[in-house]
Amino acid sequence: MGRLKTFTRRAFLIGSVAVAGGVAFGAYMVKRPHDNPLLADLGDGQAAITPYVRIDADGVTLITPRADKGQGAYSVQAALIAEELDVELDQVKIDPGPPSPAYWNTALADEAAGFMVPGDGIGNHAAYGFLSAVMKLIGMQITGGSTTVPDGFVKLRQAGAVARETFKLAASQKSGVAVAEMKTRAGMVLLPDGSSLSYAELAPLAAGIEPPQEVALRAPSEWRLIGKPMQRVDIIAKSTGTLDYGIDHKVDGMVHAAIKLNPAQIGPIISFDASEALKMRGVSKVVQITGGVAVIADNTWRAFQAAEMVEAEWGPAPFPATMDEHWAALSASFSEESQDSRKRDDGDVEISIAETGNLVSAEYRAPYLAHAPLEPINAIVRIDDDGAEVWTGTQIPRFIQNNVGKIAGIEPEKVKVHALYMGGSFGHRLEDEVVKQAAEIAVQMKGTPVKLTYSREQDMGHDFTRQIAMARMRGVVRDGKVETYDLGIAMPSVVVSQMGRQGLSVPGPDSQIVSGAWDQPFAIPNHRVTGYRAPELAPISSWRSVGASSNGFFYNAGLDELIHAAGADPLEERLRLCNNPDARKVLEAVAEMCGWDGVLGNGRGRGVALTQSFGVHCAEVIEVTSTEYGMKIDKAYVAAEVGTVVDPVNFDNLVKGGVVFALGHAMNCEITYTDGIADQSNFDSYQGMRMYQCPQIEVRGLENGEHVYGIGEPPVPPAAAALAGAIFAATGTRLREMPFSKFVDFA
Repeated sequence: MGRLKTFTRRAFLIGSVAVAGGVAFGAYMVKRPHDNPLLADLGDGQAAITPYVRIDADGVTLITPRADKGQGAYSVQAALIAEELDVELDQVKIDPGPPSPAYWNTALADEAAGFMVPGDGIGNHAAYGFLSAVMKLIGMQITGGSTTVPDGFVKLRQAGAVARETFKLAASQKSGVAVAEMKTRAGMVLLPDGSSLSYAELAPLAAGIEPPQEVALRAPSEWRLIGKPMQRVDIIAKSTGTLDYGIDHKVDGMVHAAIKLNPAQIGPIISFDASEALKMRGVSKVVQITGGVAVIADNTWRAFQAAEMVEAEWGPAPFPATMDEHWAALSASFSEESQDSRKRDDGDVEISIAETGNLVSAEYRAPYLAHAPLEPINAIVRIDDDGAEVWTGTQIPRFIQNNVGKIAGIEPEKVKVHALYMGGSFGHRLEDEVVKQAAEIAVQMKGTPVKLTYSREQDMGHDFTRQIAMARMRGVVRDGKVETYDLGIAMPSVVVSQMGRQGLSVPGPDSQIVSGAWDQPFAIPNHRVTGYRAPELAPISSWRSVGASSNGFFYNAGLDELIHAAGADPLEERLRLCNNPDARKVLEAVAEMCGWDGVLGNGRGRGVALTQSFGVHCAEVIEVTSTEYGMKIDKAYVAAEVGTVVDPVNFDNLVKGGVVFALGHAMNCEITYTDGIADQSNFDSYQGMRMYQCPQIEVRGLENGEHVYGIGEPPVPPAAAALAGAIFAATGTRLREMPFSKFVDFA
């Protein structure tokens, strides 16, 4: 019954698109809603009230399409829907939903629009409208860029409100009571006589009602959930060890696979001999895949062991053999021919430098870094003659549909993707190589589910790492003030490398080369930021905060050196130069939190950094003490402006996790290559921060801005620079290259 009455759900539309998008693509195409993907699998008595709310006799299911990789994305999305739907989080079920263009990410266009047209004027909004239209038309369903909250803050609340009002219309039809006389609470419509009708019992009737398109959202003063501490929907399962991560997932009849890839990253396989592997217990098959071989066995451990027994002849990696050559390629990229962008060019840098004899200059380096989540990547794939099914943790479900469809020779729509919880990602799951490899195996074993699991060594050695990067700074100070700041940044294109693996060509400059540098809120009279595109070296990918992860260090470290040359205070000079009121409040907040009052002395030091990334102004102060055992990181203070803090508990956790993540990598981590082979293969050679090294961290979320932003990535970029500044203040040692453990010891 429910399925016959749900055709009207196809008309759900939220928001509008800027005129630029409508003109470029046709207003009808841009405004036309995507089909509701929930309709395809509805059973009797079920209703799909918008693509985000499914109701049946068992209750309410909220669709949370942004992936949860440990950052609480499912909880925050559910809370935004529940806020307006009037249900409690312990009443509902959570489902990531199917891959669908209906779940396109509305917030992905923000950073790209800012790069195309700097500022916040008409041109910027037109660029946003254009890019937003593009992403809607192609159905860009991606989790990343700290966009889960800004993407869903209005959209998901509207989805909940539309569903709520639809249930009230159904209750009105059933009871004869006017909608204006009804209220809702805890999944029920309350009638004036004190009786109630549950959403579940109203579902069949609601399924045939055209949902209202214009609904009023509640004022912040009426919020029940937003801004209040929440218990995450996954906390009990995680605390009891019962959560079903991808690596835990089982499918009836599945076999287990392990791979042996060319140890030289993305190098080819020439030949192999699997005779010894095939003799081992539990091994049933060895097949060739792109870049290596796969062993199929009756459990993962036996597959791992057998894969080691395969003898193979490998071809070389298609990038320089030594790290000296990688750095030389970056160094050579500081040329007019390699210039990728120059979106910041205030005053006249060249004249200022030519007129002074007091030139300050320095070079900075940031290494390749692995994602290294605790859960190695994995996927289950089954391919039949007319369809395929995938079970995996992913941030790019629609790319998976397309790629598995190509391998299987079927239409993408026939590939069903089950998105599972991830034990970390940091950008790792923006790649789908493990799924493609599992599909290559599965297509040779039609009808059999194949579970491919990477070993830790395979995961780290064949990761698509963070970009390697280099920066060069020149500057001038005069009368105790920073007068000129010229920063050039060279790195390979993350976008070209990452999208190239998806078969996509991305024209124009890569905004990530200067992200976290070109648009910083400082009014320096002569200020220039130039991005230089280095040639493709080792394959790279998005790593937590992407370009800003290294550029936050470069920009703030360079500014610190100029401020020191001017004889000014690192925080006071930043405040003097700051020309953004929200950024100023962030700096003032972190100064208040740490009681900033100049030099600490007695072997103690304090550093400060501010980075705007992903729309968020985030400032950090790090305090250290120089001990006989090395540098001890004592305290970290973080203030960030996000507009609205949806869940204070999760906000605090994300910020603290980001600081620990960033400091640990700045201290100790790098990936280096010898003949294309990663020298680091496990956590013994890729150590982050140890628990005893973790500082006390104090967090403050500011809510002064008009826009709502996410916080998963912004705490990362300032941390390394603040740590470097603190170490300089304590010891006089200037750190210009990560990891810092090359130059100082840490207690």
